[in-house]
Amino acid sequence: MTKLDDALAAAIGRYRQAHPRSEAALTRARAVLPGGNTRSSLWNAPFPLCVVGGHGCRIRDVDEHEYIDSLGEFTAGIFGHSSPVLAAAVADAHARGINLSSHTPYEVALAERLVERFPSIDRVRFANSGTEANLMAINAARLATGRERVIVFENGYHGGVATFIPGADRVNAPYAFDVLPFDDIDAAVVAFAKGPEVAAVLVEPMQGAGGCRVASPAFLQSLRDLTRKSGTVLIFDEIQTARMAFGGLQERLGIVPDMTTLGKFFGGGMAFGAFGGKAEIMDLFDPSRPGALPHAGTFNNNSLTMAAGIAAIDHYLSADTLNALFDRGEAFRNRLNAAFIANAAPFEATGIGSILNIHACLDAPQDAVAARRLLQFEVLAEGCYFAPRGLIALSLAITEAEIETFFAALDRALGRLMPVLSEVH
Repeated sequence: MTKLDDALAAAIGRYRQAHPRSEAALTRARAVLPGGNTRSSLWNAPFPLCVVGGHGCRIRDVDEHEYIDSLGEFTAGIFGHSSPVLAAAVADAHARGINLSSHTPYEVALAERLVERFPSIDRVRFANSGTEANLMAINAARLATGRERVIVFENGYHGGVATFIPGADRVNAPYAFDVLPFDDIDAAVVAFAKGPEVAAVLVEPMQGAGGCRVASPAFLQSLRDLTRKSGTVLIFDEIQTARMAFGGLQERLGIVPDMTTLGKFFGGGMAFGAFGGKAEIMDLFDPSRPGALPHAGTFNNNSLTMAAGIAAIDHYLSADTLNALFDRGEAFRNRLNAAFIANAAPFEATGIGSILNIHACLDAPQDAVAARRLLQFEVLAEGCYFAPRGLIALSLAITEAEIETFFAALDRALGRLMPVLSEVH
């Protein structure tokens, strides 16, 4: 074993010692859940934390450790934990009756707010997750164009059955996907030059699960030009990046797609998805029309999610608030990279705004994985929580005080790690 392997093994040993109840919780869960897990992205060896509570930007695990939550529910938890505004909205909706078996004023009010924000959305339909939203957007594009091919990109993530990260694509929905290199204009031009014609291009303006890789404006504009010329539906998956401005990252880019998919925080912390776009596409779902496309879902318009979404938009998601969060995230990422450079640490943070990902800059893939896990363990031991894969998503609840605490923790962690990492780097 190398010194890096030894250091990681020691960190895992300390983690086990500090979290016996989390380990016991996983042992119990294994009896009824495969591997003790029902959400693959939460798994990390030797066992994930069992978190029992949260308030503001802090969470508490079953072993009574408290952490600054720098992960923000993988970008969905933009409001922090236990917002009294959202709790009141959900309680009020619950008191008025849930699952009301018909249309309600809630769904119209939420739809009006989303249409106002996004020029790419004339009409919108609700779903229960980003996965559902992306699948329905693909279906709409295929049926609107009468074509089958769907262009997606390497390391893209559009939900549990539309994942293009190597090794994670075995349960993908059986569409005619063409998987192209991300941010490669020439590859896109070649793909459009060959037949048959393309129904849709589905792209994240920033790949989230793919490591917070930001598409260049030139690449996205090229996709807009190619799709417009060929009659292809351009779909922006803004399930994560919609937080970058009032009208999402597409507003900052000045590029308007034909369809947009949304999710996560627009449901106010509840399960939520949405797909919307041009009227001529979305009106295919108009059930008063002969031959309308079906789109069912018992909980698509459930009053708890609709009410939470309205409250979230009205109380938290203003242009000023999102712009301030964007700027805070840009400063955070720049400061993080400066800290890595100052310590000669082999790490880099990529991303945009308040979503970023730490990468280990080592030649051997196994060393890169080990170094990033080691950093995550050491920062966790200092009381700051982010994803083992390096993802950080700042919430509105994180203040300058927590940011200072994070960077003090990072400095201490790097001080312990650099004697080991300097031999690998």
